[in-house]
Amino acid sequence: MVKKTGFDNEKYIREQTVAILERVENSSKLYLEFGGKILFDYHAARVLPGFHPNVKMRLLQQLKDKAELVLCIYAGDIAKRKVRADLGIPYDSDALKTIDDLNEWGIGVSAVVVTRFDNQPSAIAFKNKLERRNIKVYTHKLTKGYPTDVDTVVSEEGYGANDYIELTKPIVIVTGPGPGSGKLATCLSQLYHEYRRGIKAKYAKFETFPIWNLPIKHPVNVAYEAATAELRDVNLIDNFHLEAYNRTAVNYNRDIEAFPLLKRIMEKITKDSSFYKSPTDMGVNQAGFSITDDRVVREAAVQEVIRRYFRYACEYAMGLVDKEAVQRIELLMEELNVKIYDRKVVMPARQAALDTQKKGKGNKGIFCGAAIELRDGAVVTGGNSLLMHAASSLILNAVKHLAKIPQDMDLLPQSIIESLNRFKQDILKGKMASLDLGETLIALSISAATNPAAQIAVEKLKELAGCEVHMTHIPTPGDSAGLRKIGVNMTSDPDFYTSDLFMS
Repeated sequence: MVKKTGFDNEKYIREQTVAILERVENSSKLYLEFGGKILFDYHAARVLPGFHPNVKMRLLQQLKDKAELVLCIYAGDIAKRKVRADLGIPYDSDALKTIDDLNEWGIGVSAVVVTRFDNQPSAIAFKNKLERRNIKVYTHKLTKGYPTDVDTVVSEEGYGANDYIELTKPIVIVTGPGPGSGKLATCLSQLYHEYRRGIKAKYAKFETFPIWNLPIKHPVNVAYEAATAELRDVNLIDNFHLEAYNRTAVNYNRDIEAFPLLKRIMEKITKDSSFYKSPTDMGVNQAGFSITDDRVVREAAVQEVIRRYFRYACEYAMGLVDKEAVQRIELLMEELNVKIYDRKVVMPARQAALDTQKKGKGNKGIFCGAAIELRDGAVVTGGNSLLMHAASSLILNAVKHLAKIPQDMDLLPQSIIESLNRFKQDILKGKMASLDLGETLIALSISAATNPAAQIAVEKLKELAGCEVHMTHIPTPGDSAGLRKIGVNMTSDPDFYTSDLFMS
């Protein structure tokens, strides 16, 4: 079964590029704030099947002779070690990875801006690390007078207190890890300095979600609300757009609420009252015009809402979000008339846990199950044992199925597994001797050197990317990292695999 696509990347690149270049016309410079992820946009890839996670970088490659890039990161996110969930790394590490990834795409970062900087020791260390690698770093403190005192904001005490970033190309891409990174403030600060120098610069926002020309309750837009439940983002009809053009457009609450203030600031900076008439006007977003199969993207978006429910339920169990975020997703699921069981792998995973319990094969009274839906539509399951975790069993069973290897054939000799178990317990003093997925994958690759079946199984791992996985417990760090590297879309029930508080 081949996954259906509902999005045309090539059309998107063409139309989005034209829309950006239209914004550059009749201006010396365009500051283009990137809403959402500039690289590895897996949310978009999940809700718009066919959307390539790095299609935005392909677009920017076409503009690279005309564009340069500024990366913003909020000092508070560095201090809190905020984590990007899809990659499992803190925002400061994500910023470093983004710089490396951009370099690989042939797009250098002209400057890094640490926003709302207040001499946080971790932010200073981050700044030092970059500067010692010859990367220009600027620090912007909280803007004086923001948000109510516009006269102070647009003055030498406000935006004027920030250092001017010397940039020479006509398009300046402003990006950052996650929301609240200070991208808009950096754009406005630069516009203030540009106009002080007699340069008539413009501002626009590269948007993907919500998609302004889809209905407000379209599952793709509902999935955006689900993805930002902890931020309390809500899709709304852009009343400014409706009033100005008598045309319905969808935007989200923060942009709509901020628009009157932003309009006042922009008009004060530019001395021009013909600024955008609505927040939708500010956005450059051709994604909706590139959808080729509405039914396919609707189905995909509904599945994403269910995934988000499980993610927030787990984060609530771990103390990372409040109950309201989970309840918000539950309401969205009710609006779409979907249940968690509409995710195909949920019930098989739970049945696998029950089967493990009946067979008495769990580890220390813990019975875990996992299920994966393969590209051919088959659902394969796995359970934990004294030798390995449920995720390990699952992936081995899945590659056996793909390679047509009998399920009773061992890819890893029991003697090797037991040796590794003893090493973990006796030498490394680990509490859980059974192999997590990361350890199992290493053992499988070693076994492949002498075992032809294991070699075939290793090759089949590539076919698991994009498959759906569910587990009956929150994965261990080793399981989580292994599943992420394989590239599956993973969810789990909000239950811990152990009563221990510390997970290593």
